[in-house]
Amino acid sequence: MTARNKFNLGFTLVELLIVIALLGVLAAAVLAAINPLEQANRARDTRFRSDASQLISAEDRYFVTQDKFTWVVNGDVANNDSAFGFANARGAGVGLCGVDCNTDGLLITNNELKTEFRNRDFIKNGTTDTEALYVGKATGASSSEYACWVPKSKSERTKATRTLTVGSPALGTAADCATRTYADLSTSCVVCLPQ
Repeated sequence: MTARNKFNLGFTLVELLIVIALLGVLAAAVLAAINPLEQANRARDTRFRSDASQLISAEDRYFVTQDKFTWVVNGDVANNDSAFGFANARGAGVGLCGVDCNTDGLLITNNELKTEFRNRDFIKNGTTDTEALYVGKATGASSSEYACWVPKSKSERTKATRTLTVGSPALGTAADCATRTYADLSTSCVVCLPQ
């Protein structure tokens, strides 16, 4: 073997730099396609959907066993037909939190939900409009309870078709959800369960 063949066995520095540059371009393209922030927002919206579903089910179970909703006070069952204006799930009337969110509400003390439910994102961070879960019911015994939240992911925002006002028992409709800024509850459309 000659000395000349011995040095031709590897890659040149230019060839290595070209390969590294191509791998960098491919990695950037993959990250752009995956969009980690959008994935995190989708995960958050999925958690809200799951928590909303569990909360509505717990409210229904409580109604079946107690013959009243969590917001009906003084045993006045006639108030079951009354509307319950949309309120933050941190509120005492919803049944997750007692006087404050350091104590258990009726849904937890009656074993409809586990105590750990008070550790959810919408309880810990739910002091801002866009991080809260809202619960409400329209007038009438057969009216559904709704759990609504402001979506963060683009895919969920395309499904958001209603507006919500805290304290109002009615859900509004919004034809301009695509142009909303999602800065606070008044400029946001919401996703609600049941849909």
